[in-house]
Amino acid sequence: MGQAAEKPPMTYAEYLAHEATADVRHEYIHGEIYAMTGGTSRHAAIGLNVGAALKAALRGKPCRPTSGDQRIRIPGTGASFYADVAVVCDRYHYAEDDPHGLINPTVIVEVLSPSTEGHDRGVKFEHYRRLPSLQHYLLVATEERLVEHRQRNAQGWQMSHHTDGAIALTALDVTLSLDDIYDDLEMLGDG
Repeated sequence: MGQAAEKPPMTYAEYLAHEATADVRHEYIHGEIYAMTGGTSRHAAIGLNVGAALKAALRGKPCRPTSGDQRIRIPGTGASFYADVAVVCDRYHYAEDDPHGLINPTVIVEVLSPSTEGHDRGVKFEHYRRLPSLQHYLLVATEERLVEHRQRNAQGWQMSHHTDGAIALTALDVTLSLDDIYDDLEMLGDG
């Protein structure tokens, strides 16, 4: 009995066609697609809090936050992801091969869950960091009050951890308060 034939990698055009009719979103890495799992109520509330806080802080500035429905394309690696929140300054720029694949976020925020934390810290960041426009990468914990901030500087990427106060997003000239990020979560119970 012979071995089953391996499935060939999906082209990006095939991925876009699949994504256009899919019931759930998928990330694309090296010709493989990965379904995005549903999050918890806490995950959803924190993501909305971050987006709302950034929207308020950026009022009157040439930057705007996007939701998790915005696909981010990494031209240098060929991958595509959906971040929980991203911020774009000035005009949106899209990939040549993807009319909805944003290539110029200044800030990317991932709200962590136990099933995706390793992926968000490792694989996703390795792809995201290749975006020349990206200046800030925030990893927001759901199980505790903790935000990991990775900021690009002349030496590379600097990491800091925040459990209180505010995070300076220098590329946007705004701060993001941890009180705003973790606002009104007690009403969720254990969700």
